[in-house]
Amino acid sequence: MPDTRRLPMLPLGAVLLPSGVMPLQLFEERYRRMIVDVLATDREFGVVLIRRGSEVGGGDLRCDVGTRARVLEAREAPDGRWAVTIVGLQRVRVERWLPDDPHPVAEVSPMPDRPGPGVPEVAYRSLESRLRRLLAHLSELGDPVQAATFDLADDPAFGTLQMAALGPFTAYDRQLLLEADLVFERCGILDALLADAQTVVDLRLGPDRGGDGPAVGSSR
Repeated sequence: MPDTRRLPMLPLGAVLLPSGVMPLQLFEERYRRMIVDVLATDREFGVVLIRRGSEVGGGDLRCDVGTRARVLEAREAPDGRWAVTIVGLQRVRVERWLPDDPHPVAEVSPMPDRPGPGVPEVAYRSLESRLRRLLAHLSELGDPVQAATFDLADDPAFGTLQMAALGPFTAYDRQLLLEADLVFERCGILDALLADAQTVVDLRLGPDRGGDGPAVGSSR
């Protein structure tokens, strides 16, 4: 298959999305060996969500849609552990899992969006405003969330994946967004997730504050 490449893979209990930044602590011997090999080549590997099982010890059931990642920073501790920071580059589909070597390895291919209905600018910007407002309210409540002053891509194809990474969503919600290969579909999922999250925040803010105030303005 064209564009298919072999990648070292890191199954996690979290979802990395394109543009997302994630800190990691690698202590298993197989992943310590993996990071040394990765740093000696192109600094890239794949990240997939563990659908069932544990990050440690193997025997996990993995999702087949993940993200190609690049190492931004890597430091080895005296005890052999690695503190690593990665950024998501591109959504990929696992075409075939290969035998562990000793870490998981897979043949992956890029997973672009399928052609589909366009997303009106007003609908896209409405999602952006709702996310900014939600993050501002969560910050006010003391939750550790992304600042509401983020920059968002003008292209909804990439911007919806950015919002998936920035929003206060569960790993399985993020995986649902990652696997959605129609931009229109991702917008619908984001719409529902933001509505549910805002309902919970409104209850926490109380009847005098729930849903109040204008959306936080764009940083542009």
